[in-house]
Amino acid sequence: MRLFGLEIKRAHLAPAGDSRGWFPTVREPYMGAWQRNDEWTVETVFSHPIVYACITQISSDIGKLRAKLVELDNDGIWNETTSAAFSPVLKRPNRYQNHIQFKQWWFMSKLSRGNTYAIKQRDNRGVVTALYILDPTKVQPLVSPDGSIFYQLSVDNLNGITEEAAVAVPAREIIHDRMCPVFHPLMGVSPLFAGGIPAHLGLKIINDSMNFFANGANPGGVLTAPGSISDETAKRLQEKWTANFTGENAGKVAVMGDGLKYEPMRMTAVDAQTTEQSRRLDEYICSTFHMPAYLVGVGSAPAGKKPGELKQDYYDECLHSLIEEFELCMDEGLSMPERYATELDLDVLLRMDEATQVTTLAAAVGGSIMAPNEARKRLNMKKIVGGDTVYLQQQNYSLAALDERDKTNPLAAQPPAPVVEPNEYDDEELAAEETRQFLALFQKGLTHAA
Repeated sequence: MRLFGLEIKRAHLAPAGDSRGWFPTVREPYMGAWQRNDEWTVETVFSHPIVYACITQISSDIGKLRAKLVELDNDGIWNETTSAAFSPVLKRPNRYQNHIQFKQWWFMSKLSRGNTYAIKQRDNRGVVTALYILDPTKVQPLVSPDGSIFYQLSVDNLNGITEEAAVAVPAREIIHDRMCPVFHPLMGVSPLFAGGIPAHLGLKIINDSMNFFANGANPGGVLTAPGSISDETAKRLQEKWTANFTGENAGKVAVMGDGLKYEPMRMTAVDAQTTEQSRRLDEYICSTFHMPAYLVGVGSAPAGKKPGELKQDYYDECLHSLIEEFELCMDEGLSMPERYATELDLDVLLRMDEATQVTTLAAAVGGSIMAPNEARKRLNMKKIVGGDTVYLQQQNYSLAALDERDKTNPLAAQPPAPVVEPNEYDDEELAAEETRQFLALFQKGLTHAA
């Protein structure tokens, strides 16, 4: 049998462990929950606002990052390049998804089901020309007696898996990105494994509030009579009260006789602390996804941090490992040589505001780290003549140059001349002055003698 141009053979295979953590089984919190439409499934938990926000936020943020093909040069620098073998599939992964939709669906599958399976389509040269992300509920890892890994595929018409092709595929034809394989190394576990209970409880609070406000924000209660009444009378009064004073009729004026009295029996919002409980459950959900809570509307951003620092925290705590795992899966799945690699462009994610970006680029150019044209490219500006050179001010010298200059300077090599005290007999001006003083005194003596 052939699948995507490959000959597939059947083998004696066994499932890899149990299905816990990857198969969308119905988990009943109590007996009979399924009959009451209270089962816990990925679909029902996904309807929680915070779960939806976390998964879509992460998937969208990584999806918008452009996948680049980079090559390692002789100086150990990774530079963006192109290759006929790898660039086309990075730009357009398959026939019905662009690269953004492809990455979004990749991480939707990984975050909600714990696993992403992408089957490869090759040409006659064996080069991968397309990648199709399979429905994770229709794939099961298998292990042969000799330890070889296969994947059992079910029918998936969108991705070309027909009834005839629904067989075990060797691992070399599948890219498997798994999330935290807690129970088995071939089976990832979704964050919903830990966040399902808080999400389910949160939905209970939301549904309870919906029912409360659907009843006109009036609590349920009991009708009491001063004396005993028969069961038939009690049932008749209950049906009449429900029909006339609940739902759309809540809030109407009720006229009661025979000493009947209505007493509410619902716990107040203050006693239940509904808001605090709901917020705490939302924080639990965010923690399972490692998502900063303020990004999905839970609480506020930490005080004292700049927007760039908050983005960096989001990348470090939540996205970094997911991005690294995706890049490595693509490198290995496309069989790239060591000098090639897949790299997601983080400039879109960590983009600074315009003022900060200009200041940072100006410092990089002034510090001789970046050429002017490199900085202009970051600002989406055209090149200028002479801008491909890194500049440095002329008066700046390296320590090596200053040391060499000191060694070759003849003045610097000679010791300073010793200070010599002036000789009074060698100074002609001093001698002339003393002569004038002597003649003045001699003349003065002659005058007194006369």
